[in-house]
Amino acid sequence: MDSEALKKYSALHPKPAGLTLQYGTAGFRTKAEQLDHVMFRMGLLAVLRSKAVVSTIGIMVTASHNPEEDNGVKLVDPLGEMLHPSWEEYATQLANAEERELQKIITEICQKAAVNQHKDASVFIGRDTRPSSEKLSQSVIDGISVLGGQYHDYGLVTTPQLHYMVCCQNTQEQYGKATLEGYYEKLSRAFTELIKQSPTSGESQRHLKIDCANGIGALKLSEMEPYFPKEVLIHLYNDGTKEKLNHLCGADFVKVHQKPPRGLDMKPNERCCSFDGDADRIVYYYKDATGHFHLIDGDKIATLISIFLKELLAKVGQTLKMAVVQTAYANGSSTRYLEETLKVPVHCVKTGVKHLHHKAQEFDVGVYFEANGHGTVLFSKAAETKIRQLAKEEKDDEKREAAKVLENMIDLINQTVGDAVSDMLVIEAILALKGLTVQEWDTVYTDLPNRLLKVQVADRRVIDTTDAERRALTPPGLQEKIDALVKQYKLSRAFVRPSGTEDVVRVYAEADTQENADALAHEVSLAVYHLAGGKGAPPQP
Repeated sequence: MDSEALKKYSALHPKPAGLTLQYGTAGFRTKAEQLDHVMFRMGLLAVLRSKAVVSTIGIMVTASHNPEEDNGVKLVDPLGEMLHPSWEEYATQLANAEERELQKIITEICQKAAVNQHKDASVFIGRDTRPSSEKLSQSVIDGISVLGGQYHDYGLVTTPQLHYMVCCQNTQEQYGKATLEGYYEKLSRAFTELIKQSPTSGESQRHLKIDCANGIGALKLSEMEPYFPKEVLIHLYNDGTKEKLNHLCGADFVKVHQKPPRGLDMKPNERCCSFDGDADRIVYYYKDATGHFHLIDGDKIATLISIFLKELLAKVGQTLKMAVVQTAYANGSSTRYLEETLKVPVHCVKTGVKHLHHKAQEFDVGVYFEANGHGTVLFSKAAETKIRQLAKEEKDDEKREAAKVLENMIDLINQTVGDAVSDMLVIEAILALKGLTVQEWDTVYTDLPNRLLKVQVADRRVIDTTDAERRALTPPGLQEKIDALVKQYKLSRAFVRPSGTEDVVRVYAEADTQENADALAHEVSLAVYHLAGGKGAPPQP
């Protein structure tokens, strides 16, 4: 390592005094002007990680659904998954180090993680459409270059596209070609094969309105459009030409505010969906004839996919184990429907994509979605091999056809990470194959009314949880109080958990009516305020 070069370049990317950041589920995220040093140092870290695992590592410059002024960075591990937890710690140390300690901390990481300095390093870089992203990705390149790493800059891509490229590269392109064309071709080929089988194939055009959150999704969908079969007509809104990224639009806005985005004109019963700013989340929605807005969130997407896959697995007649992974935020009605009606095992894990992804890997077919619309389906190596073999060799026509549909689903789904483009095509294919309208999909089950609140506290660490965040261990008396409140309402449940990013406690409640859900959420937030060191005025109903 050339310490003079490191010193020289590091001085060009100085750390603002007194700033400390934490590498969380979403990597680093904050105001764009505070991130230059972090980007440079994540370039350094990616080289070390690449040498440690002797594979290509990805770096994505994005702050997803945050406001346009923010930015962020996350690292992508070799198979397109999120950075290993032990390296999140190194990322935090490196980002917060004083300049004079940089060399020392790099040496320490190399020792702890057994990094062979003589190995080659290769890094793939991608960025979103924020005004600050191009300059920040240049800082990443400086970091990679100082430590002698090779890089390929993909420029503007969705977050899931970068994950996909990294996975392709490290599987010697068994997963696909590590180019945008390769991505478009693989997905559109699988999608075209699937909708050929649909009952109305070729005659009716399928219209879909898409809110692209004024982000990267619009650019990439317009690039992909020529690859789509002619039956599919997508109409892009909030394409980034006029308005600000994520401003009053995007999947997060629609889910949180339960209303349509600005800039998309909805007619009754039209199918609409929203991507988030970096296109790794999707939610669907429509307005009924009376003008009432209906949101179809991640829970209902997971349910649609599960219904479809369960039918196919039954037809194929294999003993493949399928399960759905949710968090405590999943609506109680979805859990009940999956377990009792569909008879699919449901597992609840802590909030955060990495926990869901990890759990889903335990099954032959693991479906996971967060209620916010981030999710995907994982197929075990064994399940995939079996399905591909049946699609080729099975003598029984019905079984072979079902295996072929499953095989195309495997190719259409981006198994590395939640991907709005891929998830949208999966949903469109299932709706077409099952001949379902968006309203029919919505009525599979009715969501229990719910309310999400947050309570400001002096220190979020006073709350410690267990049972996948569904029960509070501390402070003493809080869980007993919640249990007593829940008993007063029908079909109710409630839980509290500390935010991962700020000193607030999130309160979730559901019950048989909206009025009761609101009342329960308010009473639980008062309990949090009084027992967990609330700040400012007590919560008002």
